[in-house]
Amino acid sequence: MTIDELTQQLKQEAENFNKNEPLASPMLKEQILSRDSFAEMLGVTLACGLAGEVIDRNKLESLIKSCFEQFPDILEQAKKDLCATVLRDPACLGYLEPLLFFKGFQGLQAYRIAHALWENGKRFTAKMFQSIICRKFGMDIHPAATIGSGLLIDHATNIVIGETAIIGNNVSILHGVTLGGTGNECGDRHPKIGNGVMLGAHAQLLGNIKIGDGAKIGAGAVVLGDVPAHTTFAGVPAVEVGHPKDEMPSFNMQQDFTQDI
Repeated sequence: MTIDELTQQLKQEAENFNKNEPLASPMLKEQILSRDSFAEMLGVTLACGLAGEVIDRNKLESLIKSCFEQFPDILEQAKKDLCATVLRDPACLGYLEPLLFFKGFQGLQAYRIAHALWENGKRFTAKMFQSIICRKFGMDIHPAATIGSGLLIDHATNIVIGETAIIGNNVSILHGVTLGGTGNECGDRHPKIGNGVMLGAHAQLLGNIKIGDGAKIGAGAVVLGDVPAHTTFAGVPAVEVGHPKDEMPSFNMQQDFTQDI
């Protein structure tokens, strides 16, 4: 799906809801139907979600627009994240819902703005964004973290991703996951997550460890060492318990790790 095709899909869904859901009509007209592009739709949605006592909506819209213009890859990443959410989340009934309502998707896109600011030398503003994202969406992602595209962040509440964490493409992360350090050490101190990994709810991954491509981490696991590619780890502390049935466990979201034994 191209960005132009996504724009038309969002407009069509908004038009259908606008006919049958009069209470939602003002929001749909303001954020979708009056907008000409996916960039405008995403920009106003993020501005509405983040605006408040720290920075007003108009200034946020202007800042986000300039980031999209300067870093167009953000929009391509957002498109892939949105498609990943629709494909993997069974509670998602279309493209419009995650754009307007899912805090995992919105928080991830807000992080992408903060990361662009960080990379562009505006580090205080980036940390201001981090603080707002944490309070508005319940997820704490350091703007220096490196995150790929095609991510599903499901539910999002209490997710923590540290400064030197790296996350690959097509990863699925459930609520309560921590990619943290093991103490007050400095330098490269956070996990590195490969492509196609699934991180179960409340999994705690600590230290500068490597999680191989296609690995699966069970809910509640505490991972303190490297995880080989295409293996399933679970427990406290986590140990290998099997191998995922699929090359990319992030796609099918099968969270019962006993099936991998």
